[in-house]
Amino acid sequence: MQPRNMSMSGVVDLAAVKAAGEAKVKAEQARAEAARQGGAGAVPPSALVIDVDEAAFEYDVIQRSAEVPVVIDFWAEWCQPCKQLGPLLERLAHEYNGRFVLAKIDVDANQMLMQQFGIQGIPAVFAVVAGQALPLFQGVAPEDQIRQTLDQLIQVGEERFGLTGITVDQGAADEADRVPAEAPAGPYDALLEAAVRALDANDFDGAVQAYRNVLSDDPANTEAKLGLAQAELLARVKDLDASKVRGDAAERPADVTAQLAAADLDLVGGHVEDAFGRLVETVRRTAGEDRDAARLRLLELFEVIGPDDPRVGAARTALARVLF
Repeated sequence: MQPRNMSMSGVVDLAAVKAAGEAKVKAEQARAEAARQGGAGAVPPSALVIDVDEAAFEYDVIQRSAEVPVVIDFWAEWCQPCKQLGPLLERLAHEYNGRFVLAKIDVDANQMLMQQFGIQGIPAVFAVVAGQALPLFQGVAPEDQIRQTLDQLIQVGEERFGLTGITVDQGAADEADRVPAEAPAGPYDALLEAAVRALDANDFDGAVQAYRNVLSDDPANTEAKLGLAQAELLARVKDLDASKVRGDAAERPADVTAQLAAADLDLVGGHVEDAFGRLVETVRRTAGEDRDAARLRLLELFEVIGPDDPRVGAARTALARVLF
């Protein structure tokens, strides 16, 4: 898939000479104050990934960014692409070992922050460096692209603001490593874990097969059903040219294939209601095999979001209206 890559293009604008100078002074003042009070000291590995809400944003993100770049992951429980990107960002936060902190913000519970950052779709990833907000990327990006973006971010933090990161208490990390792993809870854990690893590696075909292997023995396995729907969606969109797909859909509203592809992109970008509405309208205006194709794709996207999401219920009602 081709996410909307905002990369580090905003750095020059947001950290222009005057703003950078002011931010650097503030960062130095914050570090000096911390040193005067005895220093922040080493932090446990658990402090590298934090959940942040509106009440704690000033302290956990703005103030913390005077010491270390803070990467913000805007996500939601219903967002399946978020469930692919989130664990990858968490793993990288621990791997980078204090060179940045990952702040996770649930957009459903923090609408004000979502509006302040101008979030149009999730997952969306930003950074705050010495109080300066930088857009990084939107959607699920390949790991090598994310690493490159993080390396640029860290370089900007060091060179322009003197941010050297935070010290991680390796003793605490070693102690965590000594905690024995829990025994598998069920007969399909190995297959499900293999599917997740395949998703992390962008091996969507491998993930699809792993989930199907579970469902062949246990058709009611909820985790496998959701995972399969997600993997199939990501496999469909990975090679799409987003601009061409959206252009085709706009020019040919009666072209079912174009509408299906555009709906997939809508969902991956976090535009759930747009995806559902597009397919309901396609069902309304078509007949025969075309109508069945649009209806079945809509049902597949319901699986990606989950049956308990209110938008799924609303779309089911809208679908019933156009069908009957």
